[in-house]
Amino acid sequence: MTINAFINALLREAADQGILDAEIYLSSGDSFRAMCVHGQIANYTVHATRGLSLRGLYQGKMGYAATEAFDQAAVKQLVQQVKESAELIEDEDVQEIYRGDDKYPQVDNYNPALDQVEEKRKLQLILDVEKKALAMDDRITDLNYNMISTSSGETRIVNRVAKNGEGHGLNLSFRDNMAVCYVSATAKEGDRVSTGTGFQVTRDFDSLDADQIARDAVEEALFMLHAAPVKSGTYRAIIENKCMPDLLGTFAGIFSAESTQKGMSLLAGKEGNMIASEAVTLMDDPLLPGGLDSRPFDDEGVATFTKAVIEKGKLNTLLHNLKTARKAGIKSTGNAARAGYAGSVGISPSNFFLSPGEKNLDELIRDMGDGLVITSVSGLHAGANPISGDFSLIAEGYTVKDGKKDQPVEQIIVAGNFYQLLKNIRAVGSDLIFPGSAVGSPSVDVGEISVSGK
Repeated sequence: MTINAFINALLREAADQGILDAEIYLSSGDSFRAMCVHGQIANYTVHATRGLSLRGLYQGKMGYAATEAFDQAAVKQLVQQVKESAELIEDEDVQEIYRGDDKYPQVDNYNPALDQVEEKRKLQLILDVEKKALAMDDRITDLNYNMISTSSGETRIVNRVAKNGEGHGLNLSFRDNMAVCYVSATAKEGDRVSTGTGFQVTRDFDSLDADQIARDAVEEALFMLHAAPVKSGTYRAIIENKCMPDLLGTFAGIFSAESTQKGMSLLAGKEGNMIASEAVTLMDDPLLPGGLDSRPFDDEGVATFTKAVIEKGKLNTLLHNLKTARKAGIKSTGNAARAGYAGSVGISPSNFFLSPGEKNLDELIRDMGDGLVITSVSGLHAGANPISGDFSLIAEGYTVKDGKKDQPVEQIIVAGNFYQLLKNIRAVGSDLIFPGSAVGSPSVDVGEISVSGK
C-alpha cells in the first residue's frame, strides 16, 4: 500500500468509526553518524525511520495512536487505539484538529546536494580533523570525541475536519537536512590535562572546514591547560556566546503557556510587564533563514511567524499551541511541538535567541574592565530549577583585567536566578551563534554574578 493510499484509507476508517475530526502526522528521515578513534572509523551507523500517528476527536476527547506499519491491518488497529485512548482521557480542556490558515510562509531548509554527499567524503573529513588537530601542537595527545553526522527528514500533516465536508482539510509537508561535525581535543602538559571543543553545523557540506574545527578545539584546550579557580566572591561577568544558549535553553520552558497554566512558571499573568532589562529582546523566529528549526507550520498545522517574546525588556507573549491559546482566549503562536511522531502535542520554541546588540566580545570586555568571562557550564540537569529559576553550576572561563583577557579559570561554581539575571543584563553582544541547536545567543554582559571558588 502506498503512503497516500494508506492515509486515505485511515481517514475513511476513522470517519466510519465516528472520528470525524482526524489528523495524520507522518515523520520520515535518514541519518548517518560515524566517529574516528586513533585513525580508525568507529561507531558507524546508517539509519532510516518512518512513522505515523493518528489523533482524532472521539466523543469529545482527543485520542492518539502510532505505527510504523502501513497496511490494512494497521488502519483498523490505529482507529481502534484512538477510540480506546480517547475513552481514558480525563482532561476537560477542549482540543481541536486545526482547519488551517489561508496561507503558509515559504521556508527553504533543504539542500539536495547535502543528501548526495558520498559517505567516504564524510569519513575523510573526521580523519582530516584528527590528523590536523594532533599535528598542531605536541601537547595535544588525543581526541576524545571526533564525530560527523548528517540527517535528512520530512514532516507531513494531513487532516480532515467535519465542517470541511468530504476530503482532506490540510495537506502540508516540509523537508530539512543538516550536517554536524564536532570534535573534543585533549591537551596534556606535565600533570595538567584540559579539553577544548570545535564544531560546525551547516547544510552545505563543502563549507565544513577541518582546519578551523581542529584549530578551535586545540586553541581552547591549550588555553585551559593552566586554569585555576578564582577566590569566592561576587564578580562582574560576561557569559560567552557558546555558553549562554545552554542557560537559555534550560529555562526556555518558563516561556511556555503550558507551564504557566500548570503553575510551573513565574511568568503567569506577566504579559505586558517588564521582566528583563531594556537591553533584552528575545526572539522566537521559525522563519529565520538557515535556522536549525525553521519551518512553515508547527506540529498542529498552524502557520508559523516571527515574534519577539521579550521586546526591550517587556514580555510580549508566551508560546502557545491550540489548547493553551484557547484557554487564554488568543490565537496560537504556532509553537505546537511533538517529541517524535508518537509523541503528544506540547509546546516548544523554534529558533530561540537573544537579539544581538552592536558591540563585539572584545568591546564588552573592555567596557567591563575587570571580571570574569564564563565560557562553559555543566550540571544543568541537577543544578538548575526551571520553575524557580535558581541555578548553581560548575563553570569554566577566564579572568578579565584592565579590559583584556587574562587567566583561564576552572573548578568554580556560579550561582544566581535566571529571572533576576534577565533584569541584570547590561549589554548584549553582536556575536550571535547557534552552537549545535536552535537555541542561540550572543555574548551577554550579565552584570554581577556569585562565584564559589578557592
